[in-house]
Amino acid sequence: MTDDMMTIRQMCEAFDVTPRTLRFYEAKELLSPRRVGQKRLFTRRDRARLKLIQRGKRFGFSLEDLRQLLDLYDKGDQQHSQIARAYAVARTRLAEMEKQRDELEAAISELREQMTWGERMLASLKTSQKAAE
Repeated sequence: MTDDMMTIRQMCEAFDVTPRTLRFYEAKELLSPRRVGQKRLFTRRDRARLKLIQRGKRFGFSLEDLRQLLDLYDKGDQQHSQIARAYAVARTRLAEMEKQRDELEAAISELREQMTWGERMLASLKTSQKAAE
């Protein structure tokens, strides 16, 4: 293959994804490889889109958000719409992640308190057992 085109196998190796993943993204209209017979050929554009998809997934963006953001690239306004929308989605996602972090930190703190209580109870019971013997 040329530097401009990659087969599905090359894409899988380069991006650590499965062929099923690539076909799924194609079905969701996130990628649009060229077809030559049964063969899918991925362009530089597809590779750039896949990088953005992977980054968006890591941040917890929905596939629909990603599809909409990728579609804005072609709007012709020097990516202003795409960047503005990505910023808005990122701001919302960051707020959600921070809330989840706060809830997780509270749960961890409560679990630690319960474990400390449990340790004290076990030590107390062990002492009571020894005294009873």
